[in-house]
Amino acid sequence: MKFLDFFAGIGGFRRGMELAGHECVGFCEQDKFAYGSYVSMHLLTEEQRERIMTMPKNKRIKEIGKEEYRNGEWYARNIREIRADHVPRAECWCFGFPCQDISVAGKQLGFRGERSSLFFSVMRIIQDTKEEDRPTYLFIENVKNLLSVNGGTDFLKLLIALDEAGYDAEWQVLNSSDFGVPQNRERVFIVGHHRGKCRHEVFPVYGTDGKNHVEQVGNYLKTATRDNPNQGRIYELTGLSPCLNKMEGGGREPSVVLPCFVDMSYGSGGKETDNAFCLQSRYDKGICGRKRETVGVCIPVLTPDRAEKRQDGRRFKENGEPMFTLTGQDRHGIAIEMDDDFCVNAIWSDKYGCYIAIRKLTPKECFRLQGWEDIYFERAEMVNSDSQLYKQAGNGVTVNVIEAIAKKMEMEQNG
Repeated sequence: MKFLDFFAGIGGFRRGMELAGHECVGFCEQDKFAYGSYVSMHLLTEEQRERIMTMPKNKRIKEIGKEEYRNGEWYARNIREIRADHVPRAECWCFGFPCQDISVAGKQLGFRGERSSLFFSVMRIIQDTKEEDRPTYLFIENVKNLLSVNGGTDFLKLLIALDEAGYDAEWQVLNSSDFGVPQNRERVFIVGHHRGKCRHEVFPVYGTDGKNHVEQVGNYLKTATRDNPNQGRIYELTGLSPCLNKMEGGGREPSVVLPCFVDMSYGSGGKETDNAFCLQSRYDKGICGRKRETVGVCIPVLTPDRAEKRQDGRRFKENGEPMFTLTGQDRHGIAIEMDDDFCVNAIWSDKYGCYIAIRKLTPKECFRLQGWEDIYFERAEMVNSDSQLYKQAGNGVTVNVIEAIAKKMEMEQNG
């Protein structure tokens, strides 16, 4: 199935749809930094990538904005200026329209706001498209508050707009933590079905078995036992750490050891690396200089760089809970247990009976929390600063959830 990617960001919709076997035929994104990440992550050839890497980093965003780097793929910058006769045909239009006016973190103007009302720009294009050329599916994502903002009247307006364009709608609220990533991120997903082309239902979509996309490839300690199988475990260098979802208590559940990652190219035994490849692979060097640290506590923390920050709701979660929802503004981190003999930059916790140190999540870890493989982060990092990467991760969709829905769409279409 061919699809279009509106409000594309860094391409979370695209990646999830492609993993389900669908083909992207074009995209729309206005922010030049997100556009740069998108092109670098999805469209560059290896030759183009090597050429850009030879340039100073502060010149790469401008360079990648040139049309040649899109390699012929359709692109529009401003959703307001798109004409229906300029849009390539596709069976599915994907879009997570701006949520700033809908989110509980904003003023909740809803569709009265300038940004979230861009939903109707997409509907205008559909209305201007010939009936036979309209997409079979509309695949929409937004914050859960879309269902209730302005007393639910805005969601009713959305359903009316879909109905007037010839689409029946179904929707479901899904949490990223149910699809293999340790992040609590509830979003509403809407699928519009063109009445003349499709009546198959996509929802409900169920979460996965909760396993993160990390495979254990070995163990550097010979002391691991059946009662403590996670001790000294070594993971593949891609994917997400399951450590934020670890069990705790009773003394018989795994007492997690910070995984010491190994470069497997050094032979069967491997060689330790100093690189942090997952959420709990190693502490930041400013916190810990050791290569291995045992840890029994790993707590998601909001705004770790502002210890005295006052806010509504919790700033610290309980041990083992998923990470807070990533946003484009907040900074995230983890509180981790320190050995008594190495407690620099740490504070004593009466609750856990140990020293706790806090560090920020890295941009790479934030991308992993959204389901991205490392190779895609490295391509985005090639053209963008850390501040932009944090923003892009927070504003994106979780790839795993998009993939699950896209696979269900494929099954229903072929079934």
